Amino acid sequence: MSRAIDGSKRKNRRAKILKLAKGFRGDRKSNYKPAKDAVVKALNHAYVDRHDKKHEFRTLWIARINAAVRDEGLTYSRFIDGINKAGIKLNRKALSNMAIEDPVAFKTVVEAVKKALKA
Repeated sequence: MSRAIDGSKRKNRRAKILKLAKGFRGDRKSNYKPAKDAVVKALNHAYVDRHDKKHEFRTLWIARINAAVRDEGLTYSRFIDGINKAGIKLNRKALSNMAIEDPVAFKTVVEAVKKALKA
């Protein structure tokens, strides 16, 4: 039995890889073998970076909260301890946005935290 080298399944598989490699430089965009390796690596980086992005945003939110609470005379760690003692259920993203967009409300939260820390 002869081997099919120009069948539709093979062409479709290769076309799919080359479509994903669009925009790459050199042989990586037009030759199947280097394109396949480049696409696998690119997809792996995309997967990892989607998860790293979550960590980077959390770090950003913490830095923003820390800067805002230091203006109020607290440190970030004392603020988080106080927010837990006060029973305030706000995540870091919400606190960061509040510190930037609504400083009056953030100041109210800080006052509640200070009361909880004294008690």
